[in-house]
Amino acid sequence: MSNEFAGMIKADLAALQNDARALGASIAPAAHFGGDTPATYSFAQSMKDAIGNINQGDQMAAQKMSDVDSGKSDDLVGAMLASQEASLSFSMLMQVRNKVMGAVDELIKLPL
Repeated sequence: MSNEFAGMIKADLAALQNDARALGASIAPAAHFGGDTPATYSFAQSMKDAIGNINQGDQMAAQKMSDVDSGKSDDLVGAMLASQEASLSFSMLMQVRNKVMGAVDELIKLPL
């Protein structure tokens, strides 16, 4: 009876290995799908770009508020919307930062 189970397990294992080989041959690497994504993608560069965009939005909101304060513009609603957008963008950036730092802490805790 144990020989029958061993034979069935070996047959199943062989079938799984054949299926895995066939599946591996039919799947293209991920690099072939994202043709518009540059090959030199960097998470650090993406974060720098995001920080730059958020800083630019904050500066634009500050300029709009300054224009309203000095009387150069009467677009108070636009200035307030820009200010809120900058605030939300900064909050989102901080949430991403917290998630990344949490992930790094979890990686550090992994046993070797």
